[in-house]
Amino acid sequence: MATVKKAVQLRVVGLASLRAVSTSTVGTLPKRVKIVEVGPRDGLQNEKNFVPTPVKIKLIDMLSEAGLPVIEATSFVSPKWVPQMADHAEVLKGIQTFPGINYPVLIPNLKGFQTAVAAGAKEVSVFGAASELFTRKNINCSIDESLQRFDEVLKAAQALSIPVRGYVSCVLGCPYEGKISPAKVAEVAKRMYSMGCYEISLGDTIGVGTPGVMKDMLSAVMHEVPVAALAVHCHDTYGQALANILMALQMGVSVVDSSVAGLGGCPYAKGASGNLATEDLVYMLTGLGIHTGVNLQKLLEAGTFICQALNRKTSSKVAQATCKL
Repeated sequence: MATVKKAVQLRVVGLASLRAVSTSTVGTLPKRVKIVEVGPRDGLQNEKNFVPTPVKIKLIDMLSEAGLPVIEATSFVSPKWVPQMADHAEVLKGIQTFPGINYPVLIPNLKGFQTAVAAGAKEVSVFGAASELFTRKNINCSIDESLQRFDEVLKAAQALSIPVRGYVSCVLGCPYEGKISPAKVAEVAKRMYSMGCYEISLGDTIGVGTPGVMKDMLSAVMHEVPVAALAVHCHDTYGQALANILMALQMGVSVVDSSVAGLGGCPYAKGASGNLATEDLVYMLTGLGIHTGVNLQKLLEAGTFICQALNRKTSSKVAQATCKL
């Protein structure tokens, strides 16, 4: 652990005491942002070599220590489709649960929900898309069929008082259909919210969006779903994630998904590498004077730990910079 700490010593002048810039020249920004850490699930699901269960558990525990309020722990999708998550029950039972931190898990259908609840899940997430072709390739059904599946899950979850979060993929573009209509995103988001999803995460799955496209999409969705129930999940494939998130913040969104060290992407979306690094998000938000409750030093240590375990370099610009200087 000492080597991890040494590797991420913050040597950037002023980093430990980032000062908020004046926000008088930008749109009104939220005072607080909830970060949903998806690294243990979305970050690791694509790894070709199986990540040992103790490594996954330690990563989640380190992220908890860093103060992230929501950590998506694992996925209860069939191991046939996502073998990396085959140890979902062991991971969920092995982690330390910290007071005030939620540990949702991803589930595909009612069977997955039941398995997750049996393993101790207290919150679940369901995943759909605004693209018909992507939905068929990702979960092997139409958008309408996927929403019918979610309805079953929502009813079962409500009976057990288990919160359900909804993901909508391909909101700014699709690897199979290209451009996606903001109206289509709004329609899917509205249906998922109406079913009972307390929060809708809007994902730029292949990272093709730009701030203008983000603005148009959010404008359409906000006509159907309250902005307080919206989150954004931006991939940095084209280097646009932070710019897109800043646009979303200016429009009133205050929940952002990200992945420690920038790990991960969707296994069914070609070119979807490059989740936004949580370290880079925290750095930007801190500079804007927005409270996250996240300890950047401890977050960097978690990123260093998982990158060493995977034998790969971090995708976080902040981590790269603090190790070089």
